[in-house]
Amino acid sequence: MNQYLWTAGILCLLLGLTHSILGEVLIFKNKKEGKNIIPTIVIPKLKERHLRILWATWHLTSFFGWCMGVILIKIATIQTQVHTELVQFILTSIALTMLCSSLLVFIATKGKHLGWAILLIIGILTLLETLK
Repeated sequence: MNQYLWTAGILCLLLGLTHSILGEVLIFKNKKEGKNIIPTIVIPKLKERHLRILWATWHLTSFFGWCMGVILIKIATIQTQVHTELVQFILTSIALTMLCSSLLVFIATKGKHLGWAILLIIGILTLLETLK
């Protein structure tokens, strides 16, 4: 089993889970009425439909992270070390996505959001495998 890719995959899954849970607790908790799952209480200049799409996009990001994590874990468990051109393309795409995402989060939050560091680690671990 490839430890770099397995670790990167597990980090993707944990990051997605943490992202969704903390988003619900820290951002969307006070924006819900009654037993509504989807937030509907808006702040000035923000319409309900905008809040709903922000909520959906928030969790969509987690789903995408989980998908990448599962792909990395699957590739990590392939017994052969020979990677096809398609697998190399997938790994390179994931590595670049994570590295660019890390930079974006770092710049947007001035380094105060720890997500950038986890995204960077995932990107580096995946990139290390593609460079073998």
